[in-house]
Amino acid sequence: MFCRCKGNLTLQSPAWIQFEYQAVSRRILTAFTLVICLSSPGKAQQQCTNGFDLDRASGQCLDIDECRTIPEACRGDMVCVNQNGGYLCVPRTNPVYRSPYLNPYSNIYPPPPAPGPVPNYPTVTRPLMCRFGYQLDENNQCADVDECASDSHQCNPTQICINTEGGYTCSCTEGYWLLEGQCLDIDECRYGYCQQLCANVPGSYSCTCNPGFTLNDDGRSCQDVNECTTENPCTQTCVNTYGSFLCRCEPGYELEADGVNCSDMDECSFSEFLCQHECVNGPGSYYCICPSGYNLLDDSRSCQDINECENRNFTCTPQQTCFNIPGEYKCLDPVRCEDPYIQINENRCMCPAENTGCRDQPFTILYRVMDMVSGRSVPSDIFQMQATTRYPGAYYIFQIKSGNEGREFYMRQTGPISATLVMTRPVKGPRTIQLDLEMITVNTVINFRGSSVIRLRIYVSQYSF
Repeated sequence: MFCRCKGNLTLQSPAWIQFEYQAVSRRILTAFTLVICLSSPGKAQQQCTNGFDLDRASGQCLDIDECRTIPEACRGDMVCVNQNGGYLCVPRTNPVYRSPYLNPYSNIYPPPPAPGPVPNYPTVTRPLMCRFGYQLDENNQCADVDECASDSHQCNPTQICINTEGGYTCSCTEGYWLLEGQCLDIDECRYGYCQQLCANVPGSYSCTCNPGFTLNDDGRSCQDVNECTTENPCTQTCVNTYGSFLCRCEPGYELEADGVNCSDMDECSFSEFLCQHECVNGPGSYYCICPSGYNLLDDSRSCQDINECENRNFTCTPQQTCFNIPGEYKCLDPVRCEDPYIQINENRCMCPAENTGCRDQPFTILYRVMDMVSGRSVPSDIFQMQATTRYPGAYYIFQIKSGNEGREFYMRQTGPISATLVMTRPVKGPRTIQLDLEMITVNTVINFRGSSVIRLRIYVSQYSF
């Protein structure tokens, strides 16, 4: 059984040949192939040749649009044009393609074999012609046409023509790229051609470096400049950094506002605790000194009192007693008891009970001496009193009888027979304070009331150490 299929216009090649269609050439030969569909005995099934697909609904062979079904059917600047049973690749710049042409030089493939006798097909005699891009030479051979040399190309004036086998290519010079038929300048700076600074120019670019860097021989990358070896701008120590440098100063010096010069650092102005007494600034350093009567310790900041009495470095008379205080010493005269008191020992005076002049006077006066640094922290316990004898039925009252006009001290009773002298306000020296600390004894059993006094002399030194 025979069935009639639609005529097929094919480009006969193993993979549909992309045909470069040149506007300058219109010589296209066509070949028609009669497609005859045969059905084998017992099977009423139609077959289609390449470029067609069977539509089962209508039973007809329909054309395949290769421009849609084949990915990237044409490459470069070529445009895909669908044909009945095939497709063509034509240049994008050619006039609009109007008529379906066949490649006159492609082989004609017969339709798939069908059962039964094979029909005789007409043959096509090939003319002696060359394909596009070639022409016959004197040896009657097809030779490549140099479209660039013959000025038969269609490149834009901004482009350059490059001859290829069977055709040509329109390209741009270095530094330009092809966009919609025009050669446009490539902005190399946009794509990071330079490591640091870039200036675009037509067809090229120029690289420069930031301050502190120098351009390498490759004209693109930058190399750090070691300013410390080339110019050494610092007055003392120079430290190279990436793209710059830093100036540093030796210990005891500080960097000035210009970042280059160094000036002496006054360490003494930073803190009052560097030296216990006095700080003396020097070039790049400082040192501590102590007042007269003190020695500088090994830590080079602390002062220690010189005990002139132990060293016998004093000017007291043999009758006087040397008493050391911080930073100096005192020559104490012997205790002299005033009438009606009589001297019991070297520091105690007693008023006899049988003496009528002792009726309203303390029974005993005990002389004590102590030293204290200036500005001692408060409150501070500085002296303690205690009764040496306790009688049945007696109790004791402790108080400051005289010498506390500035209210720097008070007596705190710490037990039935004891009390402590407390300093409540800081006392600045040099100063000498004399306090009469009184202990009053009251005995209700025998109706007795009497008192004893400790005459305390406090030497406050000039310094707090």
